Amino acid sequence: MIYLDSLFLLNVLADYLLCLTAGRLCGLVLRRGRYLLAALFGGLYAAAVWLPGLELLGLPAARLGSGILIGLIAFSGEREPVKCTLVLLLVAAAFGGALWAVSLSGGGAVTLSLQTLGIGFGICFSLLSLLLRAKKLLTERKRVRVRVRFLGRETEFYALVDTGNSLSDPVTGRRVLIASPHALRPLFGEHSALFETLSPVQLLEALGQTALAGRFRLLPFTNLSGSGLLPVFKADGLQLDGRESAELLLAVSPNAAGDGFEGIL
Repeated sequence: MIYLDSLFLLNVLADYLLCLTAGRLCGLVLRRGRYLLAALFGGLYAAAVWLPGLELLGLPAARLGSGILIGLIAFSGEREPVKCTLVLLLVAAAFGGALWAVSLSGGGAVTLSLQTLGIGFGICFSLLSLLLRAKKLLTERKRVRVRVRFLGRETEFYALVDTGNSLSDPVTGRRVLIASPHALRPLFGEHSALFETLSPVQLLEALGQTALAGRFRLLPFTNLSGSGLLPVFKADGLQLDGRESAELLLAVSPNAAGDGFEGIL
């Protein structure tokens, strides 16, 4: 006998843990509220499969479609939502393989319960932890978690600590953290598209007609690719791994994002 309330809750828990694991593998700042919303959808779908007249939801194509929707709900605000969704599907497949291993050890039959979820996730998480350690050893990159407050809004992202980044403000001598427009999008509200479409000079002119007027200026830079200008501003509050770093300035550049980071320090 299938108890829909138990089935719903167990699937919500499983989908939430899958989203958390996929988020960690992708090097994201974990958005737990969004993952819970995705998990609630997954729980409703799992329960709906057993309702009379909705048997078609149990077909493989429908199950795949639900997995994709869960991923898009969980990662729609990320820079690479499709990639994160694919990672989620791979994690779900690994978890399914772990449950299959549990079923073999139990005589070929397995029922969804907190115990089997715990054992399955224990196996799955152990394997994925090995992958995370291997990835860390291969990349040898240090990241910091950045939290920025600006005009009553907040955003969080990871920044790569780059020993080759010596960008500083020639006027004040302050170091500059370079962030991608996507990472800072929550701070700029309806003006965020300007940072992704306009050149720095055009951007400053356009911002002069908005509530952001006077908060930005242009900073010259030089690197191996040449020289140019970056829009730079002073945040109302900035933390690196939970520690206040009020001396840092923030510059905006689409070239500041990569695998697992959306800023360069």
